[in-house]
Formats: sequence, structure tokens, C-alpha cells
Amino acid sequence: MTAESTPEPGIPGEADSGPRHRRERGRRKGLLVMAWTAAGIVILGGTGAGYLYFKLNGNIRSVDINQALGTDRPDKADNGSENILVLGSDTRSGANKKLGGGTDDGSARSDTAMIVHVYEGHKKASVVSVPRDTLIDRPECTDTQGVTHDAARGVMFNSAYSTGGAACAVKTVESMSGIRMDHYLEVDFAGFEKLIDELGGVEVTTTKAIDDPDSHLKLTAGTHTLTGEQALGLVRTRHGVGDGSDLGRIQLQQAFIKALVEQVREVGLFTSPKKLYDLADTATKAVTTDSDLGSVKTLMSWASGLKGIKASNMHMVTLPVRYDPADPNRVVVLETKAGQVWTALKNDRPIPEEATEGNATGEADGVVTAS
Repeated sequence: MTAESTPEPGIPGEADSGPRHRRERGRRKGLLVMAWTAAGIVILGGTGAGYLYFKLNGNIRSVDINQALGTDRPDKADNGSENILVLGSDTRSGANKKLGGGTDDGSARSDTAMIVHVYEGHKKASVVSVPRDTLIDRPECTDTQGVTHDAARGVMFNSAYSTGGAACAVKTVESMSGIRMDHYLEVDFAGFEKLIDELGGVEVTTTKAIDDPDSHLKLTAGTHTLTGEQALGLVRTRHGVGDGSDLGRIQLQQAFIKALVEQVREVGLFTSPKKLYDLADTATKAVTTDSDLGSVKTLMSWASGLKGIKASNMHMVTLPVRYDPADPNRVVVLETKAGQVWTALKNDRPIPEEATEGNATGEADGVVTAS
């Protein structure tokens, strides 16, 4: 995952200076799949296969968040730090229908939501997972088609995306946090599954058996190399582990990301031009970005700026919440602790430990580990 510079024409592997360099690449932000895309594009571009560049460029879908939201937004940081909203889309239609279970009602939801804060110097990052079942006050927002959606009180967080798409999701996160989202990235089910398969699967160890018919996942306790379909089931499962909540699912997602990062460290992506192209082709088809990242060139430049982040320097937490006394299937933000999280990120500082202690967790910690 790097876009350092375009290599000289020749064998793609020549752009790789050795195992250490591959490991450094592998530690980059595992779930941010556009980073892998950028790496493949740089190498392929160096072979003179310019037509592949244009094909991959044509795969990328983007949404103009800035146009939809206008100027009434939090200020950009002036120290080089960045905030990225990453969503996993769980639309039930098209290629995703057979993967996700549930009803095809023509809508889409943000099944996974993470706010990634990249600190000044781009050497470390904090990742804040936002439970989809969090009750929030959704602000009035205008989607990318120019349609305005009314504000709503006490609704689920993921209703922002299903109501007004990417622009409304970004507006809601900015309203909750007071922090400007510099970029937006969305990954869909079908692309995620194929991407994992092309990486050769991801190895994890489960300390307990998992059996969740809703997510189509059944695993015995032990070590497994997950296929794309199994990996998708894992990051979506909630009823087969812990207390059956969305918080438990988030704990599995965070464990899987760590395993994925470790897996990428060992994959010889830079030894096979075909593997590079297949990976880049899948990744560019799987993601939707904000318009500022809506081309291969800008993705390359952006990925270059993230190349210094290692997995050991990624701090992953869940937004501080408690279960709603009126409905155990919903959670309520612990405002004081959440304020500590947002204040830390606004000031480009580490999230304080006390903000993450004693909160509802989902009781799935340790069920899945990197092998």
C-alpha cells in the first residue's frame, strides 16, 4: 500500500526493496482497501500498461460530499492530520443479496462505521467504531442528488446512510463529533468477499465455536483460514457470540482487522503482475470514495501520505455507549466519555484510557484473535 513514486519500466517486483519493505506496506490500514489499489496501480503504471490505469480509473465511483454539505461544517485541521469516515454498506440487492441475508427492501445501511483519525506526521492513527444501533439526533441534511431530508431525534445511527446516503452519514458524524471528515470511503459486501478471496483468505483463531445462521457463519473453536464469504460472515455476525449485540460484532470486526493486517504483511503482492492487477481491479470496483479521492491519481497521492502508519500504531476503540434501558437492542452515547474521545481527536492527541473503561462492550472480546 504505497504510492511513493512510479518505478522504472521493468519487472513489477523490482519496485519492492525487500521483505522489510513488504512488511511495512502490510502494516498499513488493512480495511482501507484503496491503499492496496494504489500500490497495484503504481506498479502497473511502471510497466507502461497505461490502458490498465484508465480501466482502473473508470472503476472508481465517487460522491461529491463537499458540494452536498456546503460550507456549514467543522473547520479542517491545519496541522496535516486527517479524518476519514469508513462505512461498510449492507445493501440487500444485486450481488450483495446472496451474501448478507436479510430482506431486499431496496435500501442500504451502514453495517460498519469507523472514524479513522490520522495524526500529524501520518505515523499513527486512532480508529473509533460507531455502533449502528446507537440512538442519535440526526441533523437535517442534503444528499448528493440535492434532496433535503428532515432532522430526526432518537433514531439509529445507520438511518443517516439509509436516509440520505454518504452525504447524510458524513453530516451526522460531523454533528456528533464536531470534527470534519476530510474523506469518505465505502466498501460493499460483494467487493469485500472477493477481495479476501484474492488475498488468499485470512487466518484467525476462534476461542469458541461460532454458529450464526443469520450471517451464514459456522466455525468450530480453533484456527481457520477464512474465505471471503466466511470473513464477511464474521464481520457481520452478532447472534453467535458474546451478548448477541452490535457491540459484540464490533469486537469481532476489530479483531478481524488486526488479523487482516497481519495477513497482508505475508502476502507477496509485488511478485505477480496478474495478482496486482486483479487486486487493484477488485478494490476499485468495491469502493466508493469522496470526489477528492475519485481518481487513480488522487488515490495514489493520498495513499502515499499514509505509508508511514504501522499496525502497532493503530489504536482501535468503540464509541463510549451504554445499553438503552428502554430497549436492550439499542445503545445510548455516554456523552461525557464520548466528549473525551472527540476532544482528543480534535486536538490531535491520543484517546484517554478512561474514556474507554467501564462502557458496554458486547462481551465478545477474545473470541477471535490473529493466528
